[in-house]
Amino acid sequence: MQSTHVFLIIRNSTLLILSFFIALIIAPILIRLLYKYKAWKKKPRETTFGGEKTPIFTSLHSQKETTVPRMGGILIWLTVGLVSLLVYFGSLFFPDTFIAKLNFISRKETWLPIFTLISASILGLIDDLLVIRNQGKYVGGGMRLKVRLSLLFLIALVGAWWFYNKLGWSSIYVPFYGNLEIDGLYIPLFILVVFATFSSSVIDGLDGLSSGVLIPIFFSFGIIAYVRGAYDMVAFLVVLIGALSTYLWFNIPPAKFYMGETGMMGLTVTLAVVTFLTNSVLFLPIIGFVLVLESASVIIQLLSKKFLGRKIFLSAPIHHHLQAIGWPEAKITMRFWIISALCSLIGLTLFFLARFW
Repeated sequence: MQSTHVFLIIRNSTLLILSFFIALIIAPILIRLLYKYKAWKKKPRETTFGGEKTPIFTSLHSQKETTVPRMGGILIWLTVGLVSLLVYFGSLFFPDTFIAKLNFISRKETWLPIFTLISASILGLIDDLLVIRNQGKYVGGGMRLKVRLSLLFLIALVGAWWFYNKLGWSSIYVPFYGNLEIDGLYIPLFILVVFATFSSSVIDGLDGLSSGVLIPIFFSFGIIAYVRGAYDMVAFLVVLIGALSTYLWFNIPPAKFYMGETGMMGLTVTLAVVTFLTNSVLFLPIIGFVLVLESASVIIQLLSKKFLGRKIFLSAPIHHHLQAIGWPEAKITMRFWIISALCSLIGLTLFFLARFW
């Protein structure tokens, strides 16, 4: 048993280093291409999807939006895809070796998150390309919201169907209670969580913010996966964290690029899938509290303007409000990192308390 854990530590450390350095090789090439083709907005966003003016957001971010490229998220899903293929074919050409043991591709644990990451990221990439080319219905370009949500619904539906029909999942784990059988309600719950997690993609926009918040979240679910014996899932998350770490390396001030939809859409939807695969979806609001806070601030702002006729925040999501009242970007980013790390720790503590209750 001890030798198994030693091997897993070595395996995961190797995959983390491999992912980090592959991403480190890809990043300068990607950055040169993004700047060469001017992969940024040609016109800063001045209105919301509803047509309302956004003077505060525009004054704070117009320069970055039109000079710093988006689509940096390509680095993450491309790295994960390359590492996945590398270890898979390595296991075919070098069986019965350590290289073969690095392979983490498995039907039960990693097929679905890899499919989700790639498919949702490609959907986000299409949206980013429309924004860059200033094409689409909205001022500044971009995919129509109805089209984006419809395609996301299809991805979520495939995931829900896979869980319910292929993997036979029909219950969720309730802390301090146990597994709760919900049968067919599993499918709508899965789709709802995917959409709720996707809404947190608004966290992108400040140097180092999104990746610094997401790393402890994915790390926490990696620990939960390890405890539950989902070792291939742990390996997948380790590779993802390695790619995120390299992204953060180039995204700290001054940022070389931003994730864009191709990064945030893939990562948030994949996070939802991971929580179901580790049977820990009810820990997501705690571990991912910063994501919940960001989404909630946008929802509160929209409801306040609709029903009260006024705004609660100077600008939404909340990190833009804090920026508008004078907080430096570095202060917002680092404090959100701290909050994300602490909430991840609280979530893990509750997980272990509930496990041994």
